[in-house]
Amino acid sequence: MNALKPHVSLNVRNVERSIDFYRRMLGIEPSKVRAGYAKFDVQDPPLNLALNEVPNLQGAGALSHLGIQVASTDDVLAKRQQWIDAGLVTRDEMQTDCCYARQDKSWVRDPDGNGWEVFVVLVDNLQETPACSCTMPECASSASSA
Repeated sequence: MNALKPHVSLNVRNVERSIDFYRRMLGIEPSKVRAGYAKFDVQDPPLNLALNEVPNLQGAGALSHLGIQVASTDDVLAKRQQWIDAGLVTRDEMQTDCCYARQDKSWVRDPDGNGWEVFVVLVDNLQETPACSCTMPECASSASSA
């Protein structure tokens, strides 16, 4: 099997609002827009992201969060700055232990509350602890700085 790219399909309450968010978050235009549907064909990192409008969407669903793994803290900071420049609210977690790894990360939330992190793994395979949680912290009311 020769996998091309991961696919994420999200249910969203308002596809137009979500298109605006993802356009700014990803820095690209959608490759396909139809009534109640949009697709972003992201090249870097490779991702097929689909948005399906479900106006009466209830609750947070089964999704925990979404992420983009990068190679360095500089990459995390560069993506965070791109998000800030696009008018998105960010929240940083630097030198944080999550998912049994030490990471530097920055977060944004889409209009439906889905958390996206850009992160680098600094140290992997940390000891198991009773309180390992990888859910997005609440976004601050303004963009954070490093």
